[in-house]
Amino acid sequence: MGAVDDFLTAAGDVIAQIWSAATTPVPPPDQAIVLAAGLAALAVVLVTPVWRVARHVVTIAHEGAHAVVAMLTGRRLDGIRLHSDTSGLTVTAGRPRGAGMVLTAFAGYVGPGLVGLGAAWLLRAGYAVGLLWLLVVLLALLLLKIRNWFGLWSVLVSGALLVAVSWWLDPQAQSAVAYAVTWFLLLGSVRPVFELQAQRSRGRARSSDADQLGRLTGVPAVVWVGVFVAVTAGCLVLGATWIVQPAA
Repeated sequence: MGAVDDFLTAAGDVIAQIWSAATTPVPPPDQAIVLAAGLAALAVVLVTPVWRVARHVVTIAHEGAHAVVAMLTGRRLDGIRLHSDTSGLTVTAGRPRGAGMVLTAFAGYVGPGLVGLGAAWLLRAGYAVGLLWLLVVLLALLLLKIRNWFGLWSVLVSGALLVAVSWWLDPQAQSAVAYAVTWFLLLGSVRPVFELQAQRSRGRARSSDADQLGRLTGVPAVVWVGVFVAVTAGCLVLGATWIVQPAA
């Protein structure tokens, strides 16, 4: 029992340390660092070879949004698959039509932007370190529903990087990373929507979320693409405002 007690004590100390760091506000970094983080995130989004790798993070947020909304609307979440080509699939069960199915289909493309907006709100409140640990918790929960090896690897690597940053880096470096992640979610939420419409214009992606919404609602898929653009762009503008002009 001594070894078990020692382990529980050590685990309790670690959890207490994480909780203290996550719930303690930290001052924002210098404005130059905030803007540099934004420029770095913008470069990642615009430089296609880098984007092809970084886009996996957006896919995780996309499929996670499908999963969360599916469960909130009473659908059964059967599993999530993430693929090496940055595509993903969230499998749910329930009524094939209705509000739950519409909201679930709608959540994917707007999910990364909304997550980025929530992250910007936490940064505005001073909880940069708390944001990093919250993302770790969300990835751990998502991991329970991953149903393929590449998806497992993607989520584990993302989570391990966030844990390393949150545990070993100093608060200033942690804050800089939190700002960079938030900028990337906000900026990176917009490009996939335009990529979707580009694929649709070439006759591809006919089973996309927008086309699925079109069949469910009778509203043309291109209109849903426009809604995706409006939501993600709105999140970017509002989130950027919160980041650049934090609360007093």
